[in-house]
Amino acid sequence: MSDSQSPLQRYPLLATPHLRLQGTVDDAMYQSFRDQLLAAPSDGPLVIALSTLGGDPEVARLMADELRLLREATGRELLFLGKVAVYSAGATFMSGFPADKRFLTRGTRLMLHERQMHSSIDLSGPLRMLPAILKAKLNEIEHSIAIEEEGFRALVAGARVDFEELRRRAPYNWYIEAEEARDLGLVLDVI
Repeated sequence: MSDSQSPLQRYPLLATPHLRLQGTVDDAMYQSFRDQLLAAPSDGPLVIALSTLGGDPEVARLMADELRLLREATGRELLFLGKVAVYSAGATFMSGFPADKRFLTRGTRLMLHERQMHSSIDLSGPLRMLPAILKAKLNEIEHSIAIEEEGFRALVAGARVDFEELRRRAPYNWYIEAEEARDLGLVLDVI
């Protein structure tokens, strides 16, 4: 292939994704994902396009894990195409693909940040029960941080940005334009 070809000419499959996911990453997106996956061709490369402002990171992990199982069971090539916005849980989903199987369309932005928690603790009841309530919440926080870090490590695997840099920038909502994401090795190319 000549260097004068556009990225889309080099990767023509990306023009017609097999699965198209957009909107909030939630149970409804998961159902659409499952329906589209069942209707997709059963062999050959599979292109999954996503545009989202975010949502439930556990649903994103679930969809990515289903694709991992498919890839490991069949050896099938799975390609990610981020369009317009791949924020928050969208980046979590993207981290389920190897960096050399990720693409973004021109003008797309990634937004990476720490997981959020909105919670309050009601400390009422027998005094001996209160430490258990606090320990349970602390365990939830610690395990959520561990899951977040697993996702961050997967996102930067094979990239030219390291885990510590991502962890340092994540508290401030790190926005990355498509070309910068390519230059950092977070995606293979911009379409």
